[in-house]
Amino acid sequence: MHIPLALYIHFPWCVQKCPYCDFNSHALRDTMPEEQYIQALIADWQQDLKWVGDREISTIFCGGGTPSLFSGNSLQQLLTTIAASVPLKKDVEITLEANPGTLETDSLEALRAAGINRLSIGAQSFQADKLRALGRIHGPEAIVQAMQLAKLAGFTRINLDLMYGLPQQTLDDALYDLQQACQLQPTHVSWYQLTLEPNTPFYRTPPPLPTEDEVIAIAEKGEAYLSAEGYQRYEISAYSQNNDHCRHNVNYWQYGDYIGIGAGAHGKITLKDGTIVRTVKKKHPKHYLEGNGFMQEETVVTHKDALFEFMLNALRLQDKISWTLLEQRSGWQRQAVFAYCDDLVQKGLMEYNEDYFYLTAMGKNFTNEAIAAFLP
Repeated sequence: MHIPLALYIHFPWCVQKCPYCDFNSHALRDTMPEEQYIQALIADWQQDLKWVGDREISTIFCGGGTPSLFSGNSLQQLLTTIAASVPLKKDVEITLEANPGTLETDSLEALRAAGINRLSIGAQSFQADKLRALGRIHGPEAIVQAMQLAKLAGFTRINLDLMYGLPQQTLDDALYDLQQACQLQPTHVSWYQLTLEPNTPFYRTPPPLPTEDEVIAIAEKGEAYLSAEGYQRYEISAYSQNNDHCRHNVNYWQYGDYIGIGAGAHGKITLKDGTIVRTVKKKHPKHYLEGNGFMQEETVVTHKDALFEFMLNALRLQDKISWTLLEQRSGWQRQAVFAYCDDLVQKGLMEYNEDYFYLTAMGKNFTNEAIAAFLP
């Protein structure tokens, strides 16, 4: 049984916390303990080496927070240590999330030297008033500059993160953002709807958002525009040119394995006997850095939860999903899953045969309902 193994590295600090963000990120109020945190990540990684076994790391994703606040030298030290301790896949994908305004020529060259070969730039919008409403600290011009500098530094795989359904956003506003993004020619676009997550300022005091009908129109017109520009949708919110998918995220969606290091990082590991273990590291940077161990929680995924988790991820993908993949990753046999699917087939949300299953066009509009059919 071969299940790809990835590594996620969490960097918990931002210059400023955005009002819509529910990720484990913390606004910098003092000097960032960069060296201390890198040493903690290395120690965390060394403790998690037991999960690797004889496997190689296929992708690495540096997320946050704002990983680009860390120096290229620090990231190089971390990645060099990781590469010296386990085999990395020959064409390993190493992604770094970065915010416009935190990227400079010297830092980008250092990131390339560190082995990072893919950037994900958090643009969110190309309109100054929308960026202010989202609490972003950059302007539209900083996005353009970041893309230009990244290409000059030799990055050929660049994702632009964009959001829609923004406060007081019109269809024209949303299409303008996509037009500006496509002019910069990223190889990948992540385009997702703003959602009001609990425990965020936006949830407590909702801004004026477009109506549901307006959001549907934006989603439909936006997908058509991206398609016309050569970006194929391969997941609910992910579009790529020439099949240049984010391999790290595809591994999540296909229920692959990943080790998570850093404050609040999650991991999922399949043991040789098929047992699936989930890990969570201590969430608050202060507690993570205290040095009393990094693990917050380690739990075994039940058989029923494994099916739900698989579907929660896989049904986000636009292509057909093979039963073989489900059997390998979740431990379920296809015949046992058919009964769950039959109700969705009757509702016109799913189709399946002996080899694969997939959501219909209507099913993709009701993905949450389809996923809910597999709740334990």
